[in-house]
This record gives sequence, C-alpha cells and structure tokens, in this order.
Amino acid sequence: MDKQPKLLDMSRMKDIFMPHLKQISEHVFFNNEIGILNGHTQVFHLLIQQKPPFVINDYRLGIIVKGEGHVNFNLVDRHLRAGTIIFLAPGTIINPISFSDDLELFGFALFADFPMPFPPGQVPSAFNGQVRDFQLQASESDIQTARHIFDALWHLVHQPDYHRPVASALVAAMMHHYDALYRRHTEQQSATRSREQTIFNRFIPLVNQHCAEHHQIGYYADRLCLTDRYLSSVISQTSGVTAKEWIDRALITRIKVELMHTDKPVARIAEELNFPNPSFFSKFFKRNIGVTPGEYRTG
Repeated sequence: MDKQPKLLDMSRMKDIFMPHLKQISEHVFFNNEIGILNGHTQVFHLLIQQKPPFVINDYRLGIIVKGEGHVNFNLVDRHLRAGTIIFLAPGTIINPISFSDDLELFGFALFADFPMPFPPGQVPSAFNGQVRDFQLQASESDIQTARHIFDALWHLVHQPDYHRPVASALVAAMMHHYDALYRRHTEQQSATRSREQTIFNRFIPLVNQHCAEHHQIGYYADRLCLTDRYLSSVISQTSGVTAKEWIDRALITRIKVELMHTDKPVARIAEELNFPNPSFFSKFFKRNIGVTPGEYRTG
C-alpha cells in the first residue's frame, strides 16, 4: 500500500452513503453515536469506489454470515468467509480489495460520542489497546449468539423510545462475547504451541538415540504415535528445521565421531550406521559436509 490512507470516520461515511440512502436505508443506520450495517453488499462496493486504503478512528465489530471477501487490515491480507467475526480498533488501516456478490456482513461502528460501557480499567482485554485487529472463525453457535445481540441492537435503534443505556448494554454484551472468543482462540493457540513443543522435545532425544539405525522419519512418527506428515509439520513449525534435517544432523555428528575417534574403515562405519553401501555413505557425507569421509578423516 503506497497511498496515504483516507480517514473513514462518521462524517465521511455519511457523505458516501447519503446519496444512496434510498437504496440502502433498510440496511444502514447512523446517528452521532453509532453506525450499523445490516448485511447489504452495495455498501462495500461503494467503499471500494472511494479509492482505499482507509484509516478509522473508532471501534468496529462485525460478523460475516454469507459470502466472502478479500481485505487488507494493517498491511496483512485476510481472506474472510462466512462464520468470521471481525474486530477493528481505532487506527486500523483498511484496504478492501474484493467481495463476493452474495456477501452479507452485520456490524457496527462506535463513534466518538458513544457512551463506552466500561469504566476505566475494566475494559475486556481484547479491547484494551493491545490488539489492533482480529478476524476469527467462530462456531455456528457463537455466530448465532452474536447475531441475536446484533438483531436486538438493530431493533432497539429503530424504536421511537430509543434508550441509550440499553444500547450501551447490548454493545457491552457483544464486546464481552468477542473478548471470550478471542481469549479462547489465544488459549487454544497457546495449548497447540505447548503440544508442539512437547512433541519436539520428545523427538530430538529419539533421533539422537536411534539415528544410527533409523534414517527415515517414519520410525520416529511411529514411536510418537503420529503420522509422518503431522510430525514433519510440527517439527518444522517449532524449530524452523525439517525433521529429516534433524535426523541427518544427528547422523552426521555420529559419523564425524567415528571418523575422528576410531580407526574403523569407512566401509565398516557405513555398515554399522545402516547405509546400504559405502558409496551411498560417502555421497551422503559429502553432500552434507562438502568432503568425502576419507578427506575429512585425513584433513
């Protein structure tokens, strides 16, 4: 993104939507405190026509219930699809790229005059300024909960006796719901990372112990009761090094010890370390070290 983002605040949004209000009035609500979108695709096409990127100065929460979109938030590309909840904090840079024709998104923006429902120090953690934005896949049940809160808010703002404290309470309920989903997501990520680290910590001693006899990942996957593919993925994600490379590193270390600290013939070392023949052993060693076993031993 090389263009300066334009401020997409309440005034700018009104300027964009007012000329089209007749077509979208059943799907858009605005006052000085809150803006609400009730699932109309045309709104997003109007935004794209404004030559993004944009920057916002308010809080925005949304739910995609149908279709999909491609949007860049804070310089990160996101593919959004049905079942996604969205949170954007003030200062977020938005670059909408494309949307499917069947996109339905429900959401609201809390403008500067909106009475925030939390006293200082009691704002849910997802909204306390540490997170700039998040987009999470939610379960059908969690999406339904969000929809019920949203529908109640949409109904409330259209009543002649609109009551601000009730609107504030509904916004608080939505923010608590989003905060719970965000914390659950981060806890699941943490648990996944912990499990992956445990697998890695079990994998390395096995490799060091058995690399002489077992050069392929399948043996270690079987010992850990995992599939080859899953073990490979975990080791790569945890360490940045493939599982096969860890096996080869351990094997190379064992070969170096044999070459430097014993007088065994190269052919015997190859046999003891379970290589099919001395030629294959020498090629493996040279490919990894750059010299033949004999050159390494004498040099």
